[in-house]
Amino acid sequence: MGGLIVIGLVFMVLGMFVQWRLKSKFTEYSQVGLSNGMSGQEVAERMLRDNGIGNVRITQVEGTLTDHYNPADQTVNLSSEVYYGRSVAAAAVAAHECGHAVQHAQAYGPLKMRSALVPAVNICNTLLQYFNMGMLFFGGYIFYNQGLVSTTLLTILVAANAGITLFAFITLPVEFDASRRALAWVESRGIVNRNEYADAKDALWWAATTYVVSALGALANLLYFASMLFGRRSD
Repeated sequence: MGGLIVIGLVFMVLGMFVQWRLKSKFTEYSQVGLSNGMSGQEVAERMLRDNGIGNVRITQVEGTLTDHYNPADQTVNLSSEVYYGRSVAAAAVAAHECGHAVQHAQAYGPLKMRSALVPAVNICNTLLQYFNMGMLFFGGYIFYNQGLVSTTLLTILVAANAGITLFAFITLPVEFDASRRALAWVESRGIVNRNEYADAKDALWWAATTYVVSALGALANLLYFASMLFGRRSD
């Protein structure tokens, strides 16, 4: 159990650092005005139009870095700083989210797989929530008891972590590909100049790093619990 705490602390600190770095980069590039004066909304509208996508709505949502594409209702949801912003950061984030819309329109395989896994991952997350609650009262039993009930619980825990890990790793090509599409488009259409392109690339790289840390953290948890389960079965 001590190993689980160490893993949690390592990835918590790493995640906090990456999130801090992402926010600082977003703040920095939010202060760099886009040379063509376009807002994030205008960038999104143009990218969708250039890709022949007319059935996706662009909406403004509350919060900071809450930008996302929702394939269920086909909406590009931009935070107010991105929707109204006329900065390099706003352009990069808006184009990235539209990259997901382009993926959806072109039936990009990893995005389809990721969307199909959402119901199963929701179940896995629910199971882990119950597990975390149970840890407060029965943590020692689950980890140290060799009985059938304990082994069954550990097996369910491994399966839930496997589902979350699979989802996290499938998310990586989805996010990196959306950034690749965004950067290629803003460069080819002259949305950014050379210096702005470098800033946009840097901002999107840090955004992608958050998903890498999340995936590695999920894998570390899975390997920890799997080693416990298979080590128990080999005894």
